[in-house]
Amino acid sequence: MRTLLLLLVMGAAASSAAQPNTPSAFPYPVKTDTLPNGLTVVRVPFHSPGLVAYYTVVRVGSRNEVEPGKTGFAHFFEHMMFKGTKKHPEGERERLLATYGFDDNAFTTDDFTVYHSYGPTAGLDALIELEADRFRNLEYAEPSFRTEALAVLGEYHKNEANPWLRMEERLLGTAFKAHPYRHTTLGFYEDIQAMPEAYAYSRTFFERWYTPDNTLLFIAGDFNDSEVMADVRAHYGPWNRKVARVPIPAEPPQAEKRTVSVEWPSSTLPRQVLAWRTPAAALSTPSAAIQAVLADYLVGTTSPVYKELVLGKQLVESLGSGFYPHRDPSLFSLHATLKAEESRPATEAALTQAIQELASGKVDPARVKAIQSNIRYSLLMNLETPNDVAGQLAWYAGIFGTPDALSRHLQNVARVQPEQLVSFAKRYLVDSQLTVLTLTPAAGGKP
Repeated sequence: MRTLLLLLVMGAAASSAAQPNTPSAFPYPVKTDTLPNGLTVVRVPFHSPGLVAYYTVVRVGSRNEVEPGKTGFAHFFEHMMFKGTKKHPEGERERLLATYGFDDNAFTTDDFTVYHSYGPTAGLDALIELEADRFRNLEYAEPSFRTEALAVLGEYHKNEANPWLRMEERLLGTAFKAHPYRHTTLGFYEDIQAMPEAYAYSRTFFERWYTPDNTLLFIAGDFNDSEVMADVRAHYGPWNRKVARVPIPAEPPQAEKRTVSVEWPSSTLPRQVLAWRTPAAALSTPSAAIQAVLADYLVGTTSPVYKELVLGKQLVESLGSGFYPHRDPSLFSLHATLKAEESRPATEAALTQAIQELASGKVDPARVKAIQSNIRYSLLMNLETPNDVAGQLAWYAGIFGTPDALSRHLQNVARVQPEQLVSFAKRYLVDSQLTVLTLTPAAGGKP
């Protein structure tokens, strides 16, 4: 269910006039309309004879799960959105799309949910009608709801066989005390177990968040723009709910280093995670762009630490960063999979030294420039299909809330200066903002 794909946009001011624009950091023409109900519709003509990608981004994720006992509902509702309507009962939508050959799926993140379809332009008018119908008129009975709740519980049990779920749960639960980022997108286990009893709340969740002014639509590929917009206006125009204003609890300041350990009962490699509290992502500030560059600078394949720990001493199986931008203050993390428990002190020492050197002012401008270029060109070189284009636009729009977010983020990355990495490390990559997680296989569980 989780992939890097998205295309639907949440609009602020109502507007029906198309606004063609070609942002300098994005290589394809873009047209954007915002309907009177607040739905933003983004179209990207792309040379792909007979193919089209269709992404719907709803800006609701686990960050919006503020009521006690109701965590995991954004992800759960991703499942419920396939349960049908009065016009198209459960299963009919999927049968119709299958006749055209559409690939169709969805995924949920901390901050947004994405529904995506990719297939023949010949089925686009049918797809628009089906999507508008389920977003306006989703219908499901309590028995169907209860059955799907058990399926979500089964998904949790499947995922808990992987050490990373336990690590994520413990890391977030230690780093956050009030903000909903303290739970994963799956939710707390006890809340998942209780989901079958939350049928009435599920209807509230749908009415609260699945609204046109909280949604962005991205269409990329081969299509007739005027015909598409006529279909979108006809089918989505009557959608008239308004997004709820539900306060998100602010996370209190962290004052000291926190630690948490996980003992894994079966065979696996040891892990080490260092995670610092860092600011929310916003296109008006450089924070997200700085962290994107910083992740590669500290632990990317060209970094001294990577060359030392992975290639040279071979103490570490893998080394990377878990950073991606979040709507609210979140975590900048470095993670290492160790080849042996005995490698842990040297690994943490090497990572700590790299950060201290950067904070002291030691920075390589040439590496910073190379990383900036690599971020830009790696992303642009992967925009090879309508699905790639729609997916990348949708991902960044889900985070930042604007159709041109990808272009503006790339522009921010290009503006990052070496000294900004230094000042960021000095201010945020400090012990008072740090949470350290260690995972160790139980005695007898080493590979």
